[in-house]
Amino acid sequence: MNSMQSQPEAPCSERALRLPAHCTTVTAEDLHVRFVLASDFDGEISVDASEVESIGHAVLQLLVAARAEAGRNGQPFVINNPSTAFVERVQGCRLADAVGLAENTGDMA
Repeated sequence: MNSMQSQPEAPCSERALRLPAHCTTVTAEDLHVRFVLASDFDGEISVDASEVESIGHAVLQLLVAARAEAGRNGQPFVINNPSTAFVERVQGCRLADAVGLAENTGDMA
């Protein structure tokens, strides 16, 4: 996705993604588009997970794929301020390493 040599810096609102309180299959489609847009710019992809109360498999799969794509493009992928519900769900599904949660929040896995 990051095929051009040098991309302009995106405004913070385009690069920082805020997960909704309830991350469902319906919200995954919108998040997918936002991740694609964020990956088109150089720099860190930042995900704010502070408001998450519940998160479904579709969004978890999207986070795993987005982090993998960012890694292939040499972009840092960071999850900021994960809520307790987010952390518990990610750990319960054994996806902390896959989404980079352990790297971003200390040794949580």
